[in-house]
Amino acid sequence: MTIESLRSQPAANSPLYADPSPFALHIIIIGCGIGGLAAALTLSHALPQSQITVLEAAQALTNVGAGIVVSPNASRLLIRWGLGPALADTAVRPEGIVFRRYATGERVGYSRWAERIERAHGAPYLQIHRADYHTLLHGLVAARPNVTIRLAAAVAEVQPEPGVEGGPSVTLKGGEVLEGRPCHRRGWRQEQAYRMIIPTEKMMPDPDLRSFVETPEMTAWMAPNRHLMAYCISGRREYNFVLLHPDDGSVESWTAEGDVEKMREQFADFEPRVQKLMSFVSSTLRWRLMDRAPLDRWIHPGGRVALLGDACHAMLPYRGQGAAMAVEDAAVLGSLLSHLRSLDQLPTFLQAYECLRSAPAVHGDTTVVEPESTDLSHGGRTRAGGERCGYAAGDGDRDSSREGIVVSQLPPPPVGMDDPCKGNPNQWADRSKNEGLFSYDADKEAEKWWMGVGRALLEKS
Repeated sequence: MTIESLRSQPAANSPLYADPSPFALHIIIIGCGIGGLAAALTLSHALPQSQITVLEAAQALTNVGAGIVVSPNASRLLIRWGLGPALADTAVRPEGIVFRRYATGERVGYSRWAERIERAHGAPYLQIHRADYHTLLHGLVAARPNVTIRLAAAVAEVQPEPGVEGGPSVTLKGGEVLEGRPCHRRGWRQEQAYRMIIPTEKMMPDPDLRSFVETPEMTAWMAPNRHLMAYCISGRREYNFVLLHPDDGSVESWTAEGDVEKMREQFADFEPRVQKLMSFVSSTLRWRLMDRAPLDRWIHPGGRVALLGDACHAMLPYRGQGAAMAVEDAAVLGSLLSHLRSLDQLPTFLQAYECLRSAPAVHGDTTVVEPESTDLSHGGRTRAGGERCGYAAGDGDRDSSREGIVVSQLPPPPVGMDDPCKGNPNQWADRSKNEGLFSYDADKEAEKWWMGVGRALLEKS
C-alpha cells in the first residue's frame, strides 16, 4: 500500500459497528491524548445514544511531541476509521530500517519494510508527527455529536463505587470525584532522550544529507550505551531526530528544554553527518525515559472504571508501540461495548477487555527482557514495545563488530525449518516477533471473544 493508495481509502463517513449498543450511559474519559481520543471515537460509535465527556487538564491542545511510529497493528485501525486519505498527506512510508556504526556511519544491518511489511501484515508501517496524529484523531472526535471535550478540566478525585449515592463520579479541581490505583514508577535502565525536528529543506542542499530525505528510511546509529534514531515525518517536510543516552539528572517532563551544547558534546564522537544534523539544531526537548511496573488490575472492582493506554501499561519507546497499544485498547473496548445491552453486563465486558489486553496466555509475551530486568518479565500484549532492540552496545568491543545485527533479506524458511532470524537482536528481522505484534487486529480479537465466549456467557447470565 503506497502513500498514493492511502488516498483512495474510504474517508470517515460510516459507523464503525454494524449493530451498536442502544444503551445510554454518561462515559467520562480522563485525558485527551491519543488514547483518550481513540477511546472517545470508538465508544461514540459503540454507544451512539451515550454522552461522552473527555476531560483534559491542559488549557489548550498544543503541538507536543515529535516523530511517532504508526505500525501495521495501529495503521489498520486508523484506515478502518477513515483516516487513510489524511495519512497520505501527513505520514511517511519508510522503505526500511538501517543500522549504522556510530563513528563511521558504516551500514552494519538492514531490514526491508515498505511492501514487505504490507504483504506480511496486511497494513502499512508509517511515521508521523505526534501532533499530526493527535490532530487527525481530534478531527474525527470533534465531528461526533455525542462527544464533548472539556479543556482546563484537571481531575482531583474519582469516586468509582456504583453503590455510593450518585454512583461513580469525577471531581474536578475546583469542585466537581477516582480513587484510582496510582501507577508507581520503577526505573529500568533509566535513560533520557534529546528530541528535535529539522526542516528537510535545510538538509536537501547538502549531498551528504539529501539521501536521508530522498530515500525515507529509519536510521539507527549505535554506540556504547547510546544510540540515535532518525526518520522523515510530515510528508518528508521534517526530519525527526532523537538522541538517547544514560540519564544524568533529567526531570520527568514532555516540555523540558535541553542544553544544545551539552548534547553536541555527548555525541561529538558520532560520524560527520550526525554533526551536520546537530548543527541545524538551536533548541531541543529533553525527555526522561522511565518504565513502570505492570499493574495487577486495570478494572476497578466496582466494574465502572477502566484504565487505558499509558495509565496501565506505559512502555519505553524502542519499538514505537506506546500510541499503538493505546489505539488497540480503544478498539477492543469499543468493539466489546458495542454488544452492551444492559448495565449489568458492563463488568463482564470490562473484565474481557482487561483479559484480552493484558493476559500473556492470550497473546504470548512478545518482550525480550534483558538479564538485569527480570523483575519486569510480566507478559502480555501491552508489554510489546519496551525492549531496546539491540540498538546500543554495552562496550566498545561489542560495538566494533555487531555481528548479531544482520541484513534481513532472507526469504521465509521452508516449512519445518527454523527461521534463521529468530532471536535476532535486530527485532525487525525476527519474523516471529513481528507476526505477533504487527499482524494483531484488535477488532477481530474482540469479536473472536464475543463469538466464542461472550455471547454464550451473557446469555446464561
